[in-house]
Amino acid sequence: MNAPIEAGPDPAVAERRSEVVQALQGILPARCVLYREEETRPYECDGLALYRRLPMVVVLPETEAQVQDVLRLCRRLSVPVVARGAGTGLSGGATPHAEGVLLGMAKFNRVLRVDPQARVAVVQPGVRNLAVSEAAAPHGLYYAPDPSSQIACTIGGNVAENSGGVHCLKYGLTLHNVLRVRVVTIDGEVVELGSEALDAPGLDLLSLFIGSEGMLGVVTEVTVRLIPKPAVARVVMASFGSVEDGGRAVAELIAAGIIPAGLEMMDRRATRMVEPFVQAGYDLEAAAILLCEADGTPEEVEAEIAQVEALFQRCGATRLQVSGSEAERLRFWAGRKNAFPAAGRISPDYYCMDGTIPRRCLGRVLAAIEEMETTYGLRCANVFHAGDGNLHPLILFDANQPDEVDRAERFGAAILELCVEVGGTITGEHGVGLEKINQMCVQFAREELDKFFAIKHAFDPAGLLNPGKAIPTLARCNEYGRSHVHAGAVRFPEIPRF
Repeated sequence: MNAPIEAGPDPAVAERRSEVVQALQGILPARCVLYREEETRPYECDGLALYRRLPMVVVLPETEAQVQDVLRLCRRLSVPVVARGAGTGLSGGATPHAEGVLLGMAKFNRVLRVDPQARVAVVQPGVRNLAVSEAAAPHGLYYAPDPSSQIACTIGGNVAENSGGVHCLKYGLTLHNVLRVRVVTIDGEVVELGSEALDAPGLDLLSLFIGSEGMLGVVTEVTVRLIPKPAVARVVMASFGSVEDGGRAVAELIAAGIIPAGLEMMDRRATRMVEPFVQAGYDLEAAAILLCEADGTPEEVEAEIAQVEALFQRCGATRLQVSGSEAERLRFWAGRKNAFPAAGRISPDYYCMDGTIPRRCLGRVLAAIEEMETTYGLRCANVFHAGDGNLHPLILFDANQPDEVDRAERFGAAILELCVEVGGTITGEHGVGLEKINQMCVQFAREELDKFFAIKHAFDPAGLLNPGKAIPTLARCNEYGRSHVHAGAVRFPEIPRF
């Protein structure tokens, strides 16, 4: 028997919710439909918790056929749909729609097949990133992309955002490690993009779909590439007396033709924030440290480590330390991967940015961010994928102070627009979502944005999949242009703050 629908403050909204919930209960088991406030509250935001909104209803399908039925129903009733994985995203991409369905894919959590001969794994979208490598480990294989949230984030979310990680410099982003996806369109049609073969016929729609932030379809199955575990991996930890020296070392390393497995930088504030939390052995007096990993055969690693040490010394490194054991290597990386949670030890809240710049501009941009700290009266710790110029500034603030929230938003907007100014982009791996939609107006011309809308319209003519995100409308760009000041002015008036 269908459960009664609780009345809301707005009779029209309550009536609409009642219609949608009852329709969903007609195609899904009761356990798969959540609509009471205490049931939907856990889904009010993703990792960007600054902006929260209750969904009208949450559905948790258990089969692909149920996903098809849900999408067909939403298409028929013109109900917006927001797909969600683990909710670890940091750009508001999984923020619910107040008059829509939140489609949770958490029950799609099975590793369907590991093929060690073909070096692939077929998994459902709710499988955790790290779980893929755990399943492949008995065969001496692993899945290379390793976001900092890999113990929790899901493959479906990684596909939506084209996630990377500390080893993306050598092994690539999600795009380079996914061979095929199975997708349900808003009309309930199942399509497969890509192939387990080296190439697939027709247009490369797989590359178009990866990183599309849930706006083109809902993933129900993913085939990922597996690679052999390297025989040896060691990390060089280098200290520098200035961020500029560290940035120059990064540029010269890549210019020398050395492509390390990972190349990360942390500034002094970041290392002092992380060290008490992880005890990784970081040099707390250095203005910046670099973590550079070499992997391969013992001979390859020994030769690369020698090259890296010599180059870092020429670039002014004040201290060099090479991991002497696997435990020490993991401890060096643990500090970098735990930078975000460590921020919670020194600040009530933090705002993690995500922009990408040319490597040659690292020193200039970090110096500018330091000046912005004075402008906005907020601290900022910098951790980033130095090898590909992907910055992750952590702006520290207190959300209990309304003025600090506003300053943090403007600080973040200024960083993103500086990235564009120096020839970079407003995102590297977190996506646009809601967070960066205003900066899309800065990054792209109106003609380019219109092309993006045309692609979305081809997949989703009614505009029901994750609406209002990633691609700004002309009206939004005009509004942002009128209100915009040099320091940036980000406003999401339709999303209440907590």
